[in-house]
Amino acid sequence: MVTPTLLILAAGMGSRYGGLKLADPVGPGGEGILDYSIYDARRAGFGRFVFVIRREIEQPFHQMVCERFGKKLAVEYVYQELGKLPSRFPVPAGRSKPWGSTHAVLMASGTIREPFAVINVDDFYGAESYRMLARHLTSESTDYAMVGYVLRNTLSDFGSVPRGVCQVSSRGYLENILELKNIERHGGHAISIDAAGEETKLPGDSVVSMNMWGFTPHVFEQLREQFERYLKENGSDPKAECYLPITVNELLMSGKAQIKVLRTSDSWFGVTYPEDHSRAEEKIRHLIEGGYYPKSLW
Repeated sequence: MVTPTLLILAAGMGSRYGGLKLADPVGPGGEGILDYSIYDARRAGFGRFVFVIRREIEQPFHQMVCERFGKKLAVEYVYQELGKLPSRFPVPAGRSKPWGSTHAVLMASGTIREPFAVINVDDFYGAESYRMLARHLTSESTDYAMVGYVLRNTLSDFGSVPRGVCQVSSRGYLENILELKNIERHGGHAISIDAAGEETKLPGDSVVSMNMWGFTPHVFEQLREQFERYLKENGSDPKAECYLPITVNELLMSGKAQIKVLRTSDSWFGVTYPEDHSRAEEKIRHLIEGGYYPKSLW
């Protein structure tokens, strides 16, 4: 049986929260969110861990990973750089913004040859999610997979958040992802507020994507084709980014992919706002008290 790999998108670390989030402890032993992701993934059966990072954070990132995991993990690094583009596409003058998460995943195309999962480095996904994804990736299915979360289990209490709201078929396959911004908790449901100030009510049990995917290596060829198309249309825009959920949705809409939705009752959490940090500590403490994690992971 093939052992799946976990691809961890970490190139954005340090740019959103004022520092490397890996160094921001949420566990009683100084563990960060990534520690719990690695712990859950290893127990689920993931055998190799590939990090997508930027050259600017290479030294401190390597040091943190080494200090935490030492030789416990089979770790590799790939680098997201502006100039790593198909040969006929130059980097436009003045461009400094990364090309987005589709480009980040493509950085691993020369490294990964087996079924793999994709996660964000600073998001907590829950042990059940890794177990379901590992089972799918070792099932020899050619379908891709997405872990589907319950919307109410993914919202922040401290501000609005963007979410990919999913339509799922009766057979459990993804039909469409609608990217919505400015979603806020509102009693037992949620509301999304668009640029014009119009409110859309969303059921609290809506299925949402939190960028936790399962793929076969065939996806690299498909993502490359979509990314080249994106560059043709948007490459001159210095702020444009090609996001993985949108690219995957395009593959879905064109009939090039089937995506099994693996529904989980796990609560997702991240540190979107500084105030979210104390809430993350509280949730980890409850999980430890419930016996889901030991007091010290390593």
